[in-house]
Amino acid sequence: MDGIAAQLPALLGVLVGTIGTIVATSLADRSRWRRNQTVRWDERRLDAYVEFARALKETHTIASRLTGGHLDRDAALAELAEADFRHTLAWENVLLLGDAPTVAAARAWRDSVWQVERLARDGQADADRPTLLHRANEARDGFYRAARGGLGVGGGSVAQADLLFSRLNLPTTPPTGTLAER
Repeated sequence: MDGIAAQLPALLGVLVGTIGTIVATSLADRSRWRRNQTVRWDERRLDAYVEFARALKETHTIASRLTGGHLDRDAALAELAEADFRHTLAWENVLLLGDAPTVAAARAWRDSVWQVERLARDGQADADRPTLLHRANEARDGFYRAARGGLGVGGGSVAQADLLFSRLNLPTTPPTGTLAER
């Protein structure tokens, strides 16, 4: 009995050490798994954002060129329909994977591009074309800001709206406010 009592502190030390190792390994594995999941979802979110941006920019480009009279109307309308289909599919990924601020910014960009697209489909010249194009570009900048913020991408601003507005060769400053406010 004295032999067991003498070995009891050593046995308790081994037992505490084993339990400590199991707990520490479990916590480390759980932390590693969470980190891997975060990276995996960030990669998927990035892919969804890139696909959405590409599809919506395609729609915007076709619509803006059509409103400017630079494309064959029938061919451009067919391209616009295909681009709109791709954009709709990409939008679902953003809704599924995006964080709330990025989804809100994506919705604002999508809605502003729809206004340009409606103008293109109507086939009529509109004095508000530069305003609509600028709003779409500002909304795109907002989407990129939100997406980059949500993904933790640094590097400063990638805003393009003011630069693109300046290339329209208009004598005015970029418009602000809604059409009803002006």
